[in-house]
Amino acid sequence: MTLLSEDQSVRPQPCRISEPGKHISTSLHQYSTDCNGSNVDYVDSVEDSVFGAVEPHRRSRGRLILHGLVMFGREFCYAVEAAFVTPVLLSVGLPQSLYSLVWLISPILGFLLQPIIGSASDYCRSPWGRRRPYILALGILMLVGITLFLNGDAVISALVRDRSLKSIWAIVVVMFGVVLFDFAADFIDGPIKAYLFDVCSHKDKERGLHYHALLTGLGGACGYLVGAMDWGHSALGRLLGSEYQVIYFFSALTWGIFLTVHLFSIPEQPLGKAPSPSDSPSSPLRLLSSHSNSYGALKEPVSPVVSASDQKKITFRLLIKAIVNMPSHYRYLCVSHLLGWTAFLCNMLFFTDFMGQIVYKGNPYADHNSTAYATYERGVEVGCWGLCINAVSSALYSYVQRFLLSYIGLKGLYFMGYLVFGLGTSLIGLFPNIIATLVLCSVFGVMSSTLYTIPFNLIAEYQREEEQQLKLHGSNKSPRGSGMDCAALTCMVQLAQIIVGVGLGALVNAAGSVIVVVLSASTMSLLGCIFIVLFIRYVE
Repeated sequence: MTLLSEDQSVRPQPCRISEPGKHISTSLHQYSTDCNGSNVDYVDSVEDSVFGAVEPHRRSRGRLILHGLVMFGREFCYAVEAAFVTPVLLSVGLPQSLYSLVWLISPILGFLLQPIIGSASDYCRSPWGRRRPYILALGILMLVGITLFLNGDAVISALVRDRSLKSIWAIVVVMFGVVLFDFAADFIDGPIKAYLFDVCSHKDKERGLHYHALLTGLGGACGYLVGAMDWGHSALGRLLGSEYQVIYFFSALTWGIFLTVHLFSIPEQPLGKAPSPSDSPSSPLRLLSSHSNSYGALKEPVSPVVSASDQKKITFRLLIKAIVNMPSHYRYLCVSHLLGWTAFLCNMLFFTDFMGQIVYKGNPYADHNSTAYATYERGVEVGCWGLCINAVSSALYSYVQRFLLSYIGLKGLYFMGYLVFGLGTSLIGLFPNIIATLVLCSVFGVMSSTLYTIPFNLIAEYQREEEQQLKLHGSNKSPRGSGMDCAALTCMVQLAQIIVGVGLGALVNAAGSVIVVVLSASTMSLLGCIFIVLFIRYVE
């Protein structure tokens, strides 16, 4: 099979029709193909029909990989930011009192705006589709952000001659670049996941999410490796001017290429475009709207021919009402996601500092020409290699997940990810040894892969159950938009960043040691294990 081979469903397939009253399995390993080689690429997941939603065609492995390459580029840029944000901010003279402001602006904006953007994308009527216009816009903002972040100081130095003004403008531009990049990079995950859900069958959603996790891990590993190299004395460094410009060159090139590939990987059908009779000869469909006020149903009743003017304006008040009406199993999933990301960020944001101070016993506040400070820097460098191990193990575990799924199910995988991370971080905190800590960095990848895949797999299964129930009861209600669901989950990431940014620094100051960081991560993860056992709904 070539990478760009046609979807398997273009070949004639036998029509599968469920018998009345027969139990319909919700397993990720079962799904029905479309009838008689229909060439409809897909029917929009938010709209329903008189005869039920039509399952999108199977996607080839090549197309799913091309779709997932955007996660490689995103995580590559994330790794570059993680490796260089502190040195860059220090180099432009950012006061220490403003560090917390840099880390809090983006997640606060994301938490407030993410559901609105996700819900708006559910009803976007661009001829290019619902999700891709948002992905393109956010992708451009990411590129602008990382451009200002890595090149802002050099640009201001070339444009401004006054020393005091140069310092002020450099701080402003670099801070704006960091915030803009974080904002766009956090936001883009929701539309990417919703795009995958819209254009793939239920089984392909599982496959696609695994490719996303695999490529996320590989992208992070490559980003950390590129950042660990000494480009300043290389020929490329001399050509482009500095190490930061070389890193920017690789980041911009990787992100630009993979974003473009992603946007053209799988076509989207615009919202409200009804399939012609020749597209689906056995099922003349009419698009209907929902009269429900339940979570995700944000539309007014509309005529069979859907038009933008019949759609209720999405306001923040209406959005809050929709979230309040969220089914309980979605709320529980959001809470467990919040616990997981809080645990993960507690560890990841302070891990290199933990390695420098606790494992290597260095001192970041010592004189820069002292042995204590050099020891601390060595610990930070080794910590970066630990994060690289995390990225590689995340990629490997995303592949292993597919084999474990049939044995322990989604809930079992969810529980195992939290448990392994909680036990691993507790061992790191209690026994801070160099070799043991680097080996245990692999458990970070298990948690990373779990957070990037399992919750979204559960959403896909919950939505599948709802669609099947609607078909069984002959209801004309339309399924909830996946953009809202993915945005609600992504909001938990921003909320976790806010909690960690506000609370963990104070906790470290109170404890007088960064060892509290990994112990806090372990505690939150183990609490998440208990929550998963008690509240997350089991899916076959």
